[in-house]
Amino acid sequence: MSPAHRPPPRPQRRPGGSARPGRGPASTRPGAPRPRGPRPGTATPARRRGPQLTTRAVLLVAILVLLLASYTSSLHAWWQQRSEINALEAAIASHEAAIEELGDTQVRWEDPAFVEAQARERFGWVMPGEVGYRVIGADGQVRGEVPTLAEPPAPRDRPWYESLWGSTKEAGVPSADVPERPDPDTVLEER
Repeated sequence: MSPAHRPPPRPQRRPGGSARPGRGPASTRPGAPRPRGPRPGTATPARRRGPQLTTRAVLLVAILVLLLASYTSSLHAWWQQRSEINALEAAIASHEAAIEELGDTQVRWEDPAFVEAQARERFGWVMPGEVGYRVIGADGQVRGEVPTLAEPPAPRDRPWYESLWGSTKEAGVPSADVPERPDPDTVLEER
């Protein structure tokens, strides 16, 4: 090959990545254009933006909200039933205590000594052969507690069935207290 037909020599590659002097990343020339885009052979750094909601995240949040809404009513019902159960258990406990107390009272009333003591205390009774004493003050009134019996109910004037039949008979009789109503047509004609 002749020197006239020789291809021009290739420039040597430099470690900065540019074959031409003053054109690589190590260039510090003011006003030099900066390369756009990623450099060949290097990884691009991830762009940092604000938090983005993807479609999957929106669907996940929607499903969680639906589950929360559906479980809320069940949780409310469970809580209400739990409070009712606690109230009923407390009522059962108080009724059981009352039943036990009434059982104790029944056992006491089956004891003849208790019945005798109650008769002496409540009614002022004494056993045959004993003498009962009452202390009377200077004013002539009995001192201390004086047991008294309750008054028996007053007898009814008539039995209940007679009262019922009487009210039935009275319901069909017009009352004399109610004045007769005037005829509206005659009242209008008079005016």
